[in-house]
Amino acid sequence: MNVLIVFAHPDPRSLNAALRDAAVAELEAQGHAVRVSDLYAMNWKAAVDHADFPTLGGGERLKVAAASGAAFAADALTADVKAEQEKLLWADALILQFPLWWFTMPAILKGWVDRVYAYGLAYGVGEHSDRRWGDRYGEGRFAGKRAMLVVTTGGWAEHYAPRGINGPIDDLLFPINHGILHYPGYDVLPPFVAYRVDRFDETGFAQTAEQLRERMRTLETTAPIPFRRQNGGDYAIPSLELRPELEAPGASGFALHRTA
Repeated sequence: MNVLIVFAHPDPRSLNAALRDAAVAELEAQGHAVRVSDLYAMNWKAAVDHADFPTLGGGERLKVAAASGAAFAADALTADVKAEQEKLLWADALILQFPLWWFTMPAILKGWVDRVYAYGLAYGVGEHSDRRWGDRYGEGRFAGKRAMLVVTTGGWAEHYAPRGINGPIDDLLFPINHGILHYPGYDVLPPFVAYRVDRFDETGFAQTAEQLRERMRTLETTAPIPFRRQNGGDYAIPSLELRPELEAPGASGFALHRTA
């Protein structure tokens, strides 16, 4: 497989970087080709603005989706964005690795998504009719590819458990897993989450690194999260509401959008 790791931590001496290196070494030992986009090392520009669309007139109002679609269709996006898009198209599997900051990804990684996921590439594709509502949520440009998150957090696992004060980790990561990865078609694997990392000693790191290596060994075989596909009949179109007869008893919120 071709594997792209998009990495977001500012310090190359960090535990995150050490885990990334362990993952890369294991993937390569398994015969996979690996590329890493180290966003901080790349000085990645996170904010979308007029400079992202060179063909847009300086005095013209910026409508991001429209400008993104026009620039993508004309092959007129900036060189840094096109390079990342080429990596995405090359990769059979995408790994987003980051520390959990304020319950989500670092801003630099969100900015990578904002700029690289162009209209016409990751969204705004497919037929919109009374039978389909675009190629998304299980369909789209990245259908047939795999994706997963590698996340570190200083909190305890219990803090992110179903009754934990921070909320369930699966709920916190749902907007990324479902909205950023499943939306453009990826089969999304369960995330790898390391807890209490600020208190790791050598033994703790060694155990976590081995657990991550095991996830890399099973990257091709791990069953994905059973998210529902938008156009598979589970949702009414165009309202895109789950058909009531498909709701599991007592299910609500994010849980509605999984088949199990």
